[in-house]
Amino acid sequence: MTGQLLLGLILSALIAGLGYWRQALSPSGVAGAILVGTLIFGFGGWIWGLLLITFFLSSSWLSHYRQADKEAMADKFAKGGRRDLGQTLANGGVGAVLALVFFQTPDPLLFAAFLGVLATVNADTWATELGILSRVGPRLITTGEPVTPGSSGGITRLGIWASVAGALLIGSVATALTQAQSLLSKHTWSLEAASYPLLAVAGGIAGALFDSLLGATVQGIYFCGRCAKETESPVHRCGQTARLVRGWQWLNNDVVNLTSSLVGGLATVLLAWLLWR
Repeated sequence: MTGQLLLGLILSALIAGLGYWRQALSPSGVAGAILVGTLIFGFGGWIWGLLLITFFLSSSWLSHYRQADKEAMADKFAKGGRRDLGQTLANGGVGAVLALVFFQTPDPLLFAAFLGVLATVNADTWATELGILSRVGPRLITTGEPVTPGSSGGITRLGIWASVAGALLIGSVATALTQAQSLLSKHTWSLEAASYPLLAVAGGIAGALFDSLLGATVQGIYFCGRCAKETESPVHRCGQTARLVRGWQWLNNDVVNLTSSLVGGLATVLLAWLLWR
């Protein structure tokens, strides 16, 4: 067990260092990534750890994709492209807890929950990074009213398909890794693993849409009087303190991400229980 934790620490430190070098992580984000990665690798195992790496690498690459085109809308978001401690814990904290529980009770449904959590955060990241580039303007998820690109709760067709692709990537990698492990150890295919892509897409879409629903209704949204722009942050990028115009002040972007990942995990567990029983 000590050796597995040590290996997880080493691998997590290497990946976090790469993320810092690529400007995908802030210094606090490096600490968060090492903590989350060590727990997931150490207690969940190599499949859990490789799925976490799949999320981190794919989402980090997309955050730099056509970055110049996204700059005009960057001031709407609470944080920039570099993930900090809050973001790493919001995206990976639930997965780390699941890994700890799985180590004590290796129930397949716990892995299904982890699959749904990672599918949600990957789907949400892909939807944000690609949906913001849509040539067709977003509409509010609650009313269908047109909103400006980057607005909380706004969705586009491109963003929805991007979220499906992001979730499907997690499910497909999980299937490939689990089937490889099953063939090597048991010399047979895993029937449960064949359903991972479906579970990931279902849970990922449920979680990502819930994220948009919170953004459109109760997430704290602020207005910068100096720049005359809405933002998710109480302090705008210009340095001006913004005024709360709707939503709950405590419900920031990190809390929204954490909550939506829980919803995605629960949705995946429910579907897995229905399929596997």
